[in-house]
Amino acid sequence: MGSTLCICSRGVLTIENKRYLFIQKLGEGGFSYVDLVEGVHDGRFYALKRILCHDREDRKEAQHEVEMHRLFSHPNILRLEAHCMMEKGPKWEAWLLLPFVKRGTLWNEVEALRDRNAFLSEEKILYILHGICLGLKAIHDQGYAHRDLKPTNVLLEDDDRPLLMDLGSMNHARIDVNGSRQAMAVQDWAAQRCTISYRAPELFNVNSNCVIDERTDIWSLGCVLYSMMFGEGPYDMIFQKGDSVALAVQNNITIPENNRYSQGLQSLLSSMMVVNHLERPHISTIITQLEALHPIIDGQATTRI
Repeated sequence: MGSTLCICSRGVLTIENKRYLFIQKLGEGGFSYVDLVEGVHDGRFYALKRILCHDREDRKEAQHEVEMHRLFSHPNILRLEAHCMMEKGPKWEAWLLLPFVKRGTLWNEVEALRDRNAFLSEEKILYILHGICLGLKAIHDQGYAHRDLKPTNVLLEDDDRPLLMDLGSMNHARIDVNGSRQAMAVQDWAAQRCTISYRAPELFNVNSNCVIDERTDIWSLGCVLYSMMFGEGPYDMIFQKGDSVALAVQNNITIPENNRYSQGLQSLLSSMMVVNHLERPHISTIITQLEALHPIIDGQATTRI
C-alpha cells in the first residue's frame, strides 16, 4: 500500500505523514475495529477502520477494499481519506481512514424510531432512497456491484444525505457461472460476504449455468426500503427465529397493510423484490420511477424531496 509509515505511540498515529490522536473506540466486528481519531493538522474527527489480516489472502482483501474506495468520488459513497498497512508481530492490520459521521447509520435511525413506535415519513424515505440509488448507480456504472447493501452499511449525514460504506464485498457486477464447481464457489463466497437477510435469492442456490449481475443489489435495496417503511427488514425476523431465509426468499414478498405510504412507493418496493433477478429493474429504472413519485429539482446533494 505504498511507502506510508504508520506509528502508534502514546495514542498518536501517523498515516501518510499526518498525525492523528486516538480518542476512543467506536465499535468492532468479526475481523475489524473502528476507532475515533482526531487530525492534529486540521482538528477534524475521523473514523479509523482497522482490519485484522492473518495471512496474505486477508491483506489482499483489505487492499481490494482500498481499491474499491479509490474508484469513486461521489457524494453518496463514503470517501477514503488515507490508508496504510501496519505490521503487528506476525500479523498485519490494514488501516483505512474515513470521515466520521456522528449521526451513525440508517439502521440507527430506523431502530430509534421503531422503539418509539414511529416510522420514517414517505418524504424522508424518498430522499434517502434516492441518494442510495445514486450511489449504487455510480458503482454499477463502473461495472461493479456492492453485494452487501443493508441499513447498517448506509451512513446518514445531518442533512439526511446517505453514504454507502463497507465496500469490501464489492466485485465485478457480471459473474458468468459455468459448471457446478464454480456455482458452489460463488455460493460459498456469498455465504461469507453477503448478509443473509439482505442476500438475493439467486445467491442462495446458484445454478450451474447462469449469469449473476448487479441486480443482486436491487433485491438488497428493496430490503433496505422495506426496513425504512416498516422498522425491520423483511427477513430479519425469519433469521432471528432460526427459520430458513433461503426458503423464504423463494416466495414473493407480502407487503404489510398500511395507510402510511402511497401505492406508488409500495409498487416500487414490489418491483425490486422479484425472485427472478432477470425480471428485476436496473438501477436507472428505479431512479426514474423514484423521481416520478416525487420530482427532484436540483439534484440529491442540495435539494430535499
